[in-house]
Amino acid sequence: MSLTKPQIHKLLEPDRHFTCDGKNIEICVQIVAVANLPTRYGTFQIVAFQNSEDDKDHVALVKGDVYGKSNVPVRLHSECLTGDTFSSLRCDCHDQLSLSLKKIASHRNGVLLYMRQEGRGIGLTNKIRAYQLQDYGFDTYEANKALGFEEDERDYRVAAHMLMALNVHSIKLLTNNPAKILDLASHGVKVTGREPIIITPNKYNKNYLRTKYEKSCHLLDDLFDQTTEKKITRKPSNNYHGTRKKIKKTR
Repeated sequence: MSLTKPQIHKLLEPDRHFTCDGKNIEICVQIVAVANLPTRYGTFQIVAFQNSEDDKDHVALVKGDVYGKSNVPVRLHSECLTGDTFSSLRCDCHDQLSLSLKKIASHRNGVLLYMRQEGRGIGLTNKIRAYQLQDYGFDTYEANKALGFEEDERDYRVAAHMLMALNVHSIKLLTNNPAKILDLASHGVKVTGREPIIITPNKYNKNYLRTKYEKSCHLLDDLFDQTTEKKITRKPSNNYHGTRKKIKKTR
């Protein structure tokens, strides 16, 4: 069963205001429209938001009734025009999006948050500049740094409050990225578990995935254990050192 009309009317109430307790930042995220969206993966409701933080059109695809529910499967997906739309093989974004929608569609309920944070937050043009540097031998993080950005410019405050606006009580996050778990938790989202989103590498994105595994502690142990590649000696970022021991991994 989808969100009901009374639930939608409740979600659309004006002046719904939320406080980001994790960093003492006030932010207003409001649902402004809800519509049915049949897809090749199943039938969803698409939810449009407005917010006081970045003035971007973030959306959620909602499967079933998530209002007041706990342990809701959630995918936090950052926009990737080259991957999601053009099916680029340089990254795994398109495959992750497709797999996430299939997984959510198979559950009783679930949410995919589609965040307008192209290129880990640096924007489309700068992402293409970063691609050019990668063609010259930089890895994905080195390229961002060479352009004057942090390795990852994304912030999940708005995403956290989108979940609050949907009145989701707790989530099971579909991710390989420990930063998402820690960041959402810092903004008051209760993450009760994790489900991996493992994509088989191709010849174009293999080094990209290895870089995420080595430098950002992405939880891809199972993926690399199943390959014939040599054992990787990893040096985790200080921000996420020991994260694997802290995150409950569920299957």
